[in-house]
Amino acid sequence: MGGETSDEELIAAYLAVQQYLAELVTAKRANPTDDVLSELTDGDLTDEELMRYLTVAKTFARVALEDIELGGHTVKAGTTVIVSMNTANRDAERFTDPHTLDLQRREGGHLGFGHGIHQCLGQQLARVEMRVALPALLGRFPALRLAVPADEVALHPEVADIYGVKSIPVAWDV
Repeated sequence: MGGETSDEELIAAYLAVQQYLAELVTAKRANPTDDVLSELTDGDLTDEELMRYLTVAKTFARVALEDIELGGHTVKAGTTVIVSMNTANRDAERFTDPHTLDLQRREGGHLGFGHGIHQCLGQQLARVEMRVALPALLGRFPALRLAVPADEVALHPEVADIYGVKSIPVAWDV
């Protein structure tokens, strides 16, 4: 990452780290110990199903660096391509029943955190929040509930580059 590293070396290093972490998570799930990673990998939630279903960053613009064949069409070098992450994450050829939130889904490979050298740097924080902070919040406030009907929860506008909840009004019994 010092500037002298080639793109090929960066991609190879990224893939090696990805493989190492995948193997480590698999090992921790099979034989959990008393550590943070075992705690994070415990439970019924599959890897990032919520991120697949509720993709935060919807679209990205990329420029083709060379001519490339894509879906039966040639994209010429220098052409700007708009990538729709939320559409890719709902691809029926990739995911069974893609428009259904399935917390037991075993199909991986979503693009909720991007991919390759464009992978989100904050993904680990998001994973920790989903696996640690949310259960801790619900453990502390077991009667926590929406204060409004679910269809009234305010979302960022569809035209925004980043999709997500604007605010969540909640209530709980004391």
